[in-house]
Amino acid sequence: KNMNEILLRRKHKVIVHAGSETLPEDAYIAAVMKNAEAFGYIFSRELFETLQTLDREALQAFYLELIPLIKNLAGADKVYHMMYPDFPRSVMEETKARLYLNAYVHYWSNGTLYPRGTKSERLPFFEETKLTVLGLGSEDDLKDIFYHLCQSKTSISQTDKEDLAWIFRHMKVTFPEEIYLKENAALIGSLYLENNPLASSKELQRFCRTAVDVLRLMTAMSDGDISLAANAKFRSFRRRERRMLLELLENCQNLEEDMLRHKNRWIRAGERIHPSEYSAKQFGKAIAAFDKLRNGIKIETFAGNVAKAAKAGDFKAVLALLKKRPGELARKLDYLFRSTDDKQSVLHAWSDAAGEVSVPVLLQVKEHFAHRADEADRPAVRVFFPKGSLAKCYCMENNLPEIGKPYCEEAVKICTDALVRYFSSREFLGRVYLSEEFRHYAVPFSQRSAGKALKTIARGSKLPLQEKAKAIRGFIWWTNMDDSGKESSRADLDLSAVIFDENWNYMEHVSYTNLRSDQYQACHSGDIVNGGPAGGDGVSEFLDADIDSVVNYGARYLVYQVYSYTGQKFSEMPHAMFGWMSRQDVQSGEIFEPKAVEQKMDLASHSTVCIPVIFDCVSREIIWCDMSLSINRSHAGCGGNNVESNLSGVTAVCYSMANMKKPNLYDLIQLHIRARGQRTDSREEADIIFDTDEGITPFDTEIFMAEYL
Repeated sequence: KNMNEILLRRKHKVIVHAGSETLPEDAYIAAVMKNAEAFGYIFSRELFETLQTLDREALQAFYLELIPLIKNLAGADKVYHMMYPDFPRSVMEETKARLYLNAYVHYWSNGTLYPRGTKSERLPFFEETKLTVLGLGSEDDLKDIFYHLCQSKTSISQTDKEDLAWIFRHMKVTFPEEIYLKENAALIGSLYLENNPLASSKELQRFCRTAVDVLRLMTAMSDGDISLAANAKFRSFRRRERRMLLELLENCQNLEEDMLRHKNRWIRAGERIHPSEYSAKQFGKAIAAFDKLRNGIKIETFAGNVAKAAKAGDFKAVLALLKKRPGELARKLDYLFRSTDDKQSVLHAWSDAAGEVSVPVLLQVKEHFAHRADEADRPAVRVFFPKGSLAKCYCMENNLPEIGKPYCEEAVKICTDALVRYFSSREFLGRVYLSEEFRHYAVPFSQRSAGKALKTIARGSKLPLQEKAKAIRGFIWWTNMDDSGKESSRADLDLSAVIFDENWNYMEHVSYTNLRSDQYQACHSGDIVNGGPAGGDGVSEFLDADIDSVVNYGARYLVYQVYSYTGQKFSEMPHAMFGWMSRQDVQSGEIFEPKAVEQKMDLASHSTVCIPVIFDCVSREIIWCDMSLSINRSHAGCGGNNVESNLSGVTAVCYSMANMKKPNLYDLIQLHIRARGQRTDSREEADIIFDTDEGITPFDTEIFMAEYL
């Protein structure tokens, strides 16, 4: 990782230092630009003019750094070795009997023998593709990325964390004055301690105000899950660190109650920081809290008091308590409406508390009640995304009782008014151009489980398919595990695609068990069961599907999936990725064309099943999922980890993703314009542009998480 790798991936920029205006021959710059164009990039005027100041040696150094970076982004740095090199023609024209026998010979050889076949001459790649403008960057761009990530109001991805850590370690950046998200505060606190081993607790107290904040810091220092969704194994802390952690705990409010929320973790943490080694005079509050946890002494809690008041039927006391913690009131608002006939008092309480609730929570409450009362618009299922690094969702039938349309509308109005008041206190935006396309992009509320991808997209976003695209070509690439030579090192990934009708009834699938469809135009490049050495070229599988043939067959949704047949989690594998291309002619150009790659993502989740994307072939939209699935072990033993053994789980996840209601970026920016800007339909007149390929784009997630939430 270096600064240009981060800038190229996040901003489509590179840092180039101007030379002495020696103006190299045009042919050299033209060659650099032409080669970059082959991978989907064109240069901005500013970058071109800077390159003109470089001598031949500096231009060559720039080229040798740039090309590997852009190849890696699109997946063009890999060798795509497949079973049938003349795909898709060879698979479509071969008999089913021969395809069947070829597969068995390959299996019997443990994945070392392949069918005989040659690659025929193919037409040149003549398709029009959208090129990305590569701009001139600076170190200030990297600092902007750092501060946006630090000030994010929602959780950031693992890739974000790695970028933030790299910038912190390699550049001169100042410690942020304000960090809004507790997880980010823990991460930055651990980085700060790593680089300043003699730091005192005073420098961290403003970010560690509660026991949970301190627990997150300890977890970050131990390289654990700072979302606290998974248990962490605490490392041994130095004596100076132990004292600092106890000093932080001693200054926390509601210490005992907050520690009780994670009782078992704190008991384990106590074994690492040894509070009993210190005197009660030094850390009396912290020592007393640890003693109560270990000995099971009763601790009075806020949640317990709320439950007690609810059990006694004292609804006024319940509201009075919840108003003291507006975030809790927001999360229980629907329950409160359902629990009383005095709904007006709930509205009054919500009106008083809404101004103290965070923007992400207000947006989600607003979206919930906007669809709560309208029967026609009401989602059939409720979708839940549990906190943690594994991208999973759960759904259940939406059978909540009615609470009355006027109350829902008033709750939405209270949220809207609170958001407008909050945004109006920020800097004036001026004239704003806002693209209608932003309606299709979800607000990035939680990115902690997002995979590393060519484009960063919030789950549930719906992107348009390329207008001229006639087919989708999905692909995977992988190698075996690092411990080569052992049977356990063999890795077998499988690419599959399932089609469903508009009601999510299964219609057909294409996978290693069914290489081509008899009903619609789709075929698989052949099942490879051995990824080859971890340091080798790797292997790949491709899967083509014709969009119009899916619709003509009476289907609507095309769902790509990746399965780890040999059972290794993607996070354990040294190399594994998925991507797709939009193709106008599947027989033209190379089977893998970098310019045609729409999205590429590393497979790194702690799971053996991934559902990256859903294609809505009727509306010609791409629904971004990046979801994991738990294997159905009751069926996996019969036929392995594949489509057949996981169909019910796949259907449920995809139905949820396609039907859930999430706040979108268009509505968010509209609220900002209403509060602190002026809408314009002219890009030329705009002071700030929100568009898909100019100004602030939907893929600049760190900007939205920091500046607009």
